[in-house]
Amino acid sequence: MPGHAFRAAVESGDIEAAVALLADDVTFRSPAVFKPYEGRETVSTILRTVYGVFEDFHYTDELAGEGVHALIFETRVGEKQVQGMDLIRADANGRIGEFTVMVRPASGLMALAERMGPALQAAGV
Repeated sequence: MPGHAFRAAVESGDIEAAVALLADDVTFRSPAVFKPYEGRETVSTILRTVYGVFEDFHYTDELAGEGVHALIFETRVGEKQVQGMDLIRADANGRIGEFTVMVRPASGLMALAERMGPALQAAGV
């Protein structure tokens, strides 16, 4: 089974190719905030920001179903080891319409939120 194009872009270090896969009206659900983020410009900023926060990021597994992919990852935020999942759902045009991130453990999520909050605020998100 060939991997999802988003995974291939991230693994090759091409964040621009990854964000190019987003639908204009993409919805992003963060593990750190209740309200989802909407729109390609906002979600692109989030992905570019987290790309700079995660260290030693790599996907370990991929699960696929009809129009949905779960990309399982491991990474580090500072000294915290983090495991997580990018749940990607395609829209009617095959673009990424929904992007949900889940992260564990809670201490890793807190470290991620502490780094991402100020960076996103500085980026106007």
